[in-house]
Amino acid sequence: MPETLLIVLALIIAIGVVAIIVLQLRRQPPAVDPAAEQRLHELNARLDAMGSWLQNSHTQLQQTVNTRLDAVTQNLGESMKTSTKNTTDHLQQLHARLAVIDSAQKNITDLASTVTSLQNVLTNKQSRGAFGQGQLEAIVADVLPKGAYEFQYTLKSGKRPDCAIFMPDSGPLIIDAKFPLEAMTALRVAVTDDERKVAIARVKTDITKHVADIADKYLIPGETQDIALMFIPSESVYADLHEQFDDLVQKAQRARVMIVSPTLMVMAIQVIKQVRKDAEMREAADQIRTEVGMMMKDVGLLSDRVNKLKTHFGQANVDIDAILISAGKIEKRGDKIEALEFDADTPANSDLLQAPIRKLEAGE
Repeated sequence: MPETLLIVLALIIAIGVVAIIVLQLRRQPPAVDPAAEQRLHELNARLDAMGSWLQNSHTQLQQTVNTRLDAVTQNLGESMKTSTKNTTDHLQQLHARLAVIDSAQKNITDLASTVTSLQNVLTNKQSRGAFGQGQLEAIVADVLPKGAYEFQYTLKSGKRPDCAIFMPDSGPLIIDAKFPLEAMTALRVAVTDDERKVAIARVKTDITKHVADIADKYLIPGETQDIALMFIPSESVYADLHEQFDDLVQKAQRARVMIVSPTLMVMAIQVIKQVRKDAEMREAADQIRTEVGMMMKDVGLLSDRVNKLKTHFGQANVDIDAILISAGKIEKRGDKIEALEFDADTPANSDLLQAPIRKLEAGE
């Protein structure tokens, strides 16, 4: 395309130069010299030839420009089609991405609303207590069977802890779900050093007081376990407490109050479940041992009775043998009696007949 423009410009300049020369020649007066006329004739011939050449060149240039313009138009049309298709595809992809962004924006809005609601819950003491109580109840009820725990259990002193887990052969384990979160929140939002100092002092005061209250109300000798659990319904708060206030954690442990997070609470409940299972197995083993002892006693009695029955069977066999012997003797005597011939008039024969009968009656 740039080469075509250069050719067009060159032709325009050449035509302008020729036109200027022709005008100058026409303004000159007619010469009388034959040589001048000859040169003028040659110049006119050259001008005619140049005009023809310029006309042919113009025609060729016009054809070339038209051909180039047609090619450029075709290429431009194809490029426009390709660009339009690519633009349409990109717009579709952009529309799909905008839909994804809209969905993500909606989820973010819902999450922000949820976080705001949770923040409102954690800001209010009663709502926060209900939130911690609900989380504790969900953890305990999900692991332990019914009857192994009780919420809002009443102690002999009239105190009602959040949860009491009944341990085998001992008092219940008390769990408190009320944690003083305001001080930790103030520490997190503190900007200046003075605000941090005030917040740190408040954290130490509030947690120390809460640990002392749990120890005084829920550690009752002879009624409850020797330790109590203070449940924190937030892993991040538990981590901050251990990271920044390890001395308070140690102090609570010395007071026999264990601070636990939701994860540690689940682990503790699992351990308690296993302890209860072991106790039930030991109790079942004692019952099995008792039943086995009674069963062995019954087996001994059965053995004695079998031996007595064996003795009775032995005596019965002896009696049967004696009966068989007597029956054999009777049979032999009967044969002897049948072999005798008696005379009705002979007394001796009668005596002979009576003698075996008397012996049989005597049991001989």
